Amino acid sequence: MARVTVVVIVFNDADRLPVAVRSVLAQSLADVDVVIVDDHSPDRSYEVARELAAAHPGRVRAVRLDENSGSGGEPRNRGIAEATGEFVMFLDSDDVLEPDAAELLVAAARRHDADVASGTCLRVELPGGRTSVWAPQLYDVAAGAKLPGTVLDGIGGHPEMLWDTLVVNKLYRRDFLTRTGLRFPSGLLYEDFVFTGRLYAARPRIAVIGAPVYRWHVRRDAASLSVSLHRSVVENWQDRVTAHSMVVSDLTDAGLTRLADQARAKFLDYDLPMYLRELPQRSASYRAAWWQITRTHLAGFPAAAVERARPVSRWLAAAVGQLSAVPSGPELGRLVELSAVPPRLVPPYQGDAQAPVLEVGTASVPLDGLTDLPADLLPVAVEGTVTVGSTVRVTVLVRELYGRLAAFGPQSVRLELAERSGLRPSITAEGDLRQVPGGWAAHVSFAARDLSMPGRLTSWSVWARVAYADGSATETEVRAGAGQRTRRDAVLLRPGRVLLVQTHVTPRRALLFRGASGMDGVRRAVGSARRRLISR
Repeated sequence: MARVTVVVIVFNDADRLPVAVRSVLAQSLADVDVVIVDDHSPDRSYEVARELAAAHPGRVRAVRLDENSGSGGEPRNRGIAEATGEFVMFLDSDDVLEPDAAELLVAAARRHDADVASGTCLRVELPGGRTSVWAPQLYDVAAGAKLPGTVLDGIGGHPEMLWDTLVVNKLYRRDFLTRTGLRFPSGLLYEDFVFTGRLYAARPRIAVIGAPVYRWHVRRDAASLSVSLHRSVVENWQDRVTAHSMVVSDLTDAGLTRLADQARAKFLDYDLPMYLRELPQRSASYRAAWWQITRTHLAGFPAAAVERARPVSRWLAAAVGQLSAVPSGPELGRLVELSAVPPRLVPPYQGDAQAPVLEVGTASVPLDGLTDLPADLLPVAVEGTVTVGSTVRVTVLVRELYGRLAAFGPQSVRLELAERSGLRPSITAEGDLRQVPGGWAAHVSFAARDLSMPGRLTSWSVWARVAYADGSATETEVRAGAGQRTRRDAVLLRPGRVLLVQTHVTPRRALLFRGASGMDGVRRAVGSARRRLISR
């Protein structure tokens, strides 16, 4: 009997399946086998699975569902039924395991007599390759995570684990799965949400390690996105809401009412703003349906659960609850800004310092909790207006928030321009703030040539760090100031060399810079602009 069985699920992914399976066969722990479950793919996935099984007899098995299930739940359930190992892991066909994943997780499970061992998932955006730790607050020690190296007897004392909804970064004792009857729901997107909710409801003993064990490949430019990334269809949101309701129900039925309320608060802090900030990109019919689904779902949240959410999340939930129909134009835009990461409260500001209010359409939401927020959590709005020459000058306006900024004493603002491909180091420039009507202003400048890279089109996000007298600070993305529009300027760097600088304003009013030098870079810039125009 193998020590670990890795269940690899596949649908219509014949080309990438062998890479995933090889990452299992190459594990430093040799006693590992593979069950490939094909979800009735129309391509060669099952044929490739059978070829892999033939090439590795005794280590790889291939099975196929009789019909397509529509999600990852039923293939994983079949994999659990086929597993023979003492432990079980899950792997998607377009991802890979880290070489020592099984060894590290088995060692942790054995050392602590744990039902489950959980490790770090690395989120890799392709084709660029930008890599980040998924749920860094849980697993990235450098980001302040405290859980790695600990053992949890249930997550009642650590409700933050509810933010870990992945099933693929964990190893499970098979007898624990058998004893609890833990299985995935069938035919539902976000089946991993439900499975982890059921896992936590079963009060497992969990050993947490900080080492990377899984590489999650996110291909947003792929011809066929994974089903959970298809957020442009309202059925995706409905399935997410359904999955969340099932998690809350399972936790409640297990007598874990406080965890159920924490799960609701997590929905307000994470799920709600993630989808709300995308509403302007959706059709009118999508927005209308989304709004009604959301209002119905939030109506069932008890006050105790809402109070556990962050203040900004509570404001958003209250606005949605008060508005019978989705707002439009600037009114929706204000909710979108509050849903950003980090959130921004943009003018106009209603009420006063004693009773601040958010008014959107017919909704009037008291901004309870605003006066208690520390500087780093204030939903500050920072705007930039740009003048381009050999020096790029940004006039920065930091908006006051009912006297909260004055209490901290704004001193200076530092702009950081981050090149979005990661190929260039960031550009930073700083200016002293002076008080003006409605807030604080500064002039910040940097050399236009710093935006260039020979033969390439560069793209720069703009962030601001507002520093206060007590040493605290607020960081946020810079929005385009009133009257700022997308425009191009040609800058002569030296005889024969021209830099094209585009000051770009996104549909959400974020401020970006693009730089193109040399004829090749200029051609790329013009081609990129043409493609955006055609796609509208």
